[in-house]
This record gives sequence, structure tokens and C-alpha cells, in this order.
Amino acid sequence: MLDARLIQSYEKLRETAGLVTLAGRGTVVLTGGDRALYLQGLLTNDIAALTAGTGCYAAYLTPQGRMIADMRVFEIGDRMLLDVDRKIADTLTSRLSMLVFSENVQVIDESAAWYRVGVRGPEAAARVEEILTSTGLASDSKTLIAYRDLNNGWWTLDGEPLLAASNDELGVPGIDLWISSVHDEHLNARLNGVGLELAHPAAVEALRVEAGTPRFGIDMDQDTIPLEAGIETRAISETKGCYVGQEVIIRILHRGKGRIARRLVGLTFAKNLTTAPAAGSLIYLGDEMIGKVTSAVRSPRLDRPIALAYIQREHATPGTRVETGSGPVRAAAEVTVLPFPSSPI
Repeated sequence: MLDARLIQSYEKLRETAGLVTLAGRGTVVLTGGDRALYLQGLLTNDIAALTAGTGCYAAYLTPQGRMIADMRVFEIGDRMLLDVDRKIADTLTSRLSMLVFSENVQVIDESAAWYRVGVRGPEAAARVEEILTSTGLASDSKTLIAYRDLNNGWWTLDGEPLLAASNDELGVPGIDLWISSVHDEHLNARLNGVGLELAHPAAVEALRVEAGTPRFGIDMDQDTIPLEAGIETRAISETKGCYVGQEVIIRILHRGKGRIARRLVGLTFAKNLTTAPAAGSLIYLGDEMIGKVTSAVRSPRLDRPIALAYIQREHATPGTRVETGSGPVRAAAEVTVLPFPSSPI
């Protein structure tokens, strides 16, 4: 049974809007005229194609095609901003700085300089627009309601500059906000003033899992190939030039016809299962261990436990019946397409 406060918070995120904490996100900034071409040779997506006010999702790989980080890349006019897991922001900054040779590029970890908060839900953009003023610049002329696919732009909050960017990782419309960290309380007060409240963390996590959005450090790590996590359509450009790890990715996509050893899938459990399986739970097909759970929640929408899990390629077909757990106590589940369907199978 789900907590009533969790359900209320979940429904607000799905039907109106609520706030989500972004304290776990870091901000790495690149300046200099060569920043786009520099990142073009390192990241998986087409960074050189970005113009002011646009962005893309990308990964940074080892030469073996394993993930070092995933990130949202924003071109914000005079610099590029990388939205990354805060735990790796400092290490990533050092690594990128060491790779700068003759290029006109400066890399700075500005995570502490910014306060960040997210607004999620169908009314997110409209609520945020109530407290912001457009800069009046041509590059920032698009309304928040029109933001899609990591569109971004500068606004002002009572005279203070604020960056806004779209974010749909929870499967609902969303806006991320960056403001100088000295104005955190003022931004929160203004957001609260238009009826926005901090969402229950479990409601946020339920939406993320329902949307099938993998998170680095939980569903992806430094052993993950992007194709295993199913992020290739968002993160990888097949038409750009060389980048680190490209040879491995191209070999899998073209010579290997996209075949990988494992794949991130959804698992749907029976409604009467009261507790979602723990992250790390093993997955079995008969006596054969075929995978592992990475994230699990009880879905308010589906009214049953669901999970994200890696399963061996040959068993990852939707509809495959599997079990999780150990010993004689196991829970039955069904492999499910991501994102999860709007109603139980």
C-alpha cells in the first residue's frame, strides 16, 4: 500500500506541477571559441550542430566504449554547460582540462556557484513563467511553454539572471532552473508563491522508472555500453565524425547488427506483490541466472511493483516470464517494453 502523501505528490506531478530537488546534479562549464569542436571529438552526440538556446543528451566513453559519464549539453550563447552527476563533476572537469592542448577552451566546475531546482508536470512551464521576465534578447525569445528537446534560455527573476531548460526525463514536461546560489531562498519562495511544493522523492522515482529513464550511478555505470542501456537514439549521432569509443559503437551497430550481451528492460510484477524487489536482486529463468535489477518501485499508475533490470539479450523479449529473488522464495515477473505502458499488460 502506498503512502497517501506519496500518491498526492505523484498525482500533482502527473496532472499539474511540483518541484524536484536537483542537489545531486553538477554543472561543468566550458568557455572559449573552440569549445564545440573540442567536445565534438570527445562526446557521442553532434555537439558542433548546437546553436544558442539548444542542447542535446550525450555520453563520454572510454576507448573501449564504456561510459565515463552521461550528460545534457547546453549551448547558452557564450559558453557550454554540462549537466552531470554531481559526484563526478570535479573528476570530469579535471579529465576534460587535461585533454586541452592548443584549443581555446577553459573547463570549470561551477556546481557550487549555482542553485538548481526542477519543476515537473503539465503546468510546469506556465507556473514558472508567472515569476520570470524575458531578457528581451532575440536568442531568448522563445516562451517556456514552447521549450522542447533541451531548449534553453536566459530569463530574469526580479532582476537576477536565471537559466531555464526543458527536461522530460520523468515522462512529463519539465523545466530545470539555474540561479546564483546566493539567491536560492528567494527562488524557492517565489516558486512556493505560485503554488509549487517539493515533491515526495518516492513519487519522483516512480515516474522515472515508469518512464524507463536510466540514471548514471544506478542503472548505468563505468561498465555500461550505451547500447545496453537503450540510450543510443538520444545520445549517439551516427552521422558525426570521430569521438572516443566510436569504433566499438560502430562495430556493434553495423557489423554486429546492434547485438549486445545484455539489455536494460522493464519488469512488471503481480499486483498482490506488496514489496518491490531490492536493487541488485538477481533474475532467473528456471535455474539459470540471466540478469539483475537496478531500480524498483511500486508504480502508482500501474498499482504494482515494476523495475528496471539488465537481462541477457536472448531473454530480453517483452512477454518473457522470469523470476527475481533467491532460494525457494521468488517473485514472478514479465519482461516489459520501456517506457512502461499506461496500463498493466
